[in-house]
Amino acid sequence: MSYRSIIVNLAVDADPAPIVKLAAGLAERFDAHLIGLAAADVPPLVRTGEGLVYEGEVMQIQRTEIEKRLAELRGEFERLVPSAVSSEWMQQVCSPTRLLSIAARAVDLIVTGGGEGGNVFRAVDVGSLALGSGRPVFVAADNVEHVLAKTVLVAWRDAREARRAIADALPFLSKANEVVVATIEGDADDSVRNSLADVAVYLEHHGIMARTEILTGEAKAERLVAFARSIRADLIVSGTYGHSRLQEWAFGGITRTLLRESGINRLMSY
Repeated sequence: MSYRSIIVNLAVDADPAPIVKLAAGLAERFDAHLIGLAAADVPPLVRTGEGLVYEGEVMQIQRTEIEKRLAELRGEFERLVPSAVSSEWMQQVCSPTRLLSIAARAVDLIVTGGGEGGNVFRAVDVGSLALGSGRPVFVAADNVEHVLAKTVLVAWRDAREARRAIADALPFLSKANEVVVATIEGDADDSVRNSLADVAVYLEHHGIMARTEILTGEAKAERLVAFARSIRADLIVSGTYGHSRLQEWAFGGITRTLLRESGINRLMSY
């Protein structure tokens, strides 16, 4: 298994160079086609200090500014991607989360920067993307230009999301020097140990030798991130645990923390 097509999101308010270089490096590593994407939308209403609402001219000015920025990002993307990498560009004045979710149906992997919440008209909602796109989402650490992924930590719990994440991460895992499958359990019993052993066997069938770890204590993402740093992992593979509630995503504690974590790369699947 490999990633044959990758899409990378360029945020309109961020320096595009790190994420483009990272995605281009992944495209070279996996011999994949690379799609660059950028989008932003015009807020539907503009309020003045007097509380009045204007449309028309003000919205057209904002749209023109967005189009100018998208053209700049296209130029940067085309300049930074090596000629040896097959690539194309996509842009639109619309919700970046919506456009990326739609475009994801034609790719194997989504690459984006981190961040949670913020201005949904100008930035991707990573949580909604991970839960709604149907594709693995690689969330890059801040300002990282290259991903080695020589040591990969798989955050395991016996749930559908974690099983999906491991399958989606196989291209990374197969190229890693070390794969560690870890779970956090306050009271580990035979069922926990057996589930870890089954994961190790599954990976062995794919030619991946993994070791397993049981981290004792309360299941907190901070414990997981600290362990990742202790083994010098630069990629955490995790399921995305959440659900839609009144059209808003509600997340479990570990997922919320990993979405906010900016110091390590994450690959998340739902």
